[in-house]
Amino acid sequence: MIQRSALPSPATTLKRGAARRSHIPRRRAAATAVAVCALAVTLAGCGGTTKKDTDNSGPAKSDAKADPDAPLKKGLKLAFLPKQINNPYLKILDTSGIGAAREFGGKGKEVGPSDASASSQVSYINTLVQQRQDAILIAANDPNAVCGPLKQAMKKNIKVVAYDSDTAPACRQVFINQASSEEIGRSQVKHLAKQLDYKGEIAILSATQNATNQNTWIGFMKDELKKPAYKNMKLVKTVYGDDDDQKSFQETQGLLKAYPKLKGIISPTTVGIAAAARYISDSSYKGKVVLNGLGTPNQMRKYVKDGTVEQFALWDPKKLGYLGSYAAAALASGQITGAEGEKFKAGKLGEYTIGKQGEVILGPPTVFDKSNIDKFHF
Repeated sequence: MIQRSALPSPATTLKRGAARRSHIPRRRAAATAVAVCALAVTLAGCGGTTKKDTDNSGPAKSDAKADPDAPLKKGLKLAFLPKQINNPYLKILDTSGIGAAREFGGKGKEVGPSDASASSQVSYINTLVQQRQDAILIAANDPNAVCGPLKQAMKKNIKVVAYDSDTAPACRQVFINQASSEEIGRSQVKHLAKQLDYKGEIAILSATQNATNQNTWIGFMKDELKKPAYKNMKLVKTVYGDDDDQKSFQETQGLLKAYPKLKGIISPTTVGIAAAARYISDSSYKGKVVLNGLGTPNQMRKYVKDGTVEQFALWDPKKLGYLGSYAAAALASGQITGAEGEKFKAGKLGEYTIGKQGEVILGPPTVFDKSNIDKFHF
């Protein structure tokens, strides 16, 4: 005869079932946490990061040695990734860089997002890595948001050149800068102050809040304004048009309504200054509010000629793109590694030397006004 154990009572069964069910969410939560952590480890480390993970203060290092006599490789594939694909200024720059690639037997292309948000460039970098480009040239929307995929690119021996707007230094080998950042920032204030006789309220119309170049220039602007010469000038507001024409137009309108005593606006972005000029030119503020900043001659020509804008500044974006292309080729060919003091030839622009933090400076900006604007067409 088989002896059976006593069956539990219905109440006991219910209690045990409830206890088992109460553990299910906990198990699922724990499993989810493990999965999330595993993914996080892949990207950045779970439960805290080390200094090595987050130290982006120095340029990317390479164990390779530069060979300045190495010939430029043929068939190099270069990809230009601007802040946004429809930015007129960056279009000029990238087109010139693609043309330069043809000079040394390479092939260039431009890809990128239609918006200038901080994370929008990441998927494009990942795709370019999969395509095994020889070099990625990027105008960064955010200095750190693009770092992870760019570091992965460099691990796969894809060279990374930042241009116009820098990444964190550790996320690229070389940065092609338009001019000295300090010179750009301080000169913007100096030019506007002279036009305003060094007095009055001023504002800044920038691009995106995280744009490396914009924030660096604005930092020098604010530092310049601390000098005694500007004691009668006051920076009342910095606004962001996100390098979008309509938003920049609206931000200009908002500034002038919010600050009726505003005397001047600095817009260190080609999209922003053109949008601001368009608004001011058709308003009662024309001739009363001084607009200065960075723009292209073709965008600003009519505003200079109709008296809306007296002057503005910029470097030649064609030269900037051309220089970036040759720097990328020199990296991909082993002529340079990005170390300070290394030299390379940039076609018709001549020889350039890499400075601190892997920076290469194109040269001083040009000031445009009625006397010279018709000499320039870009």
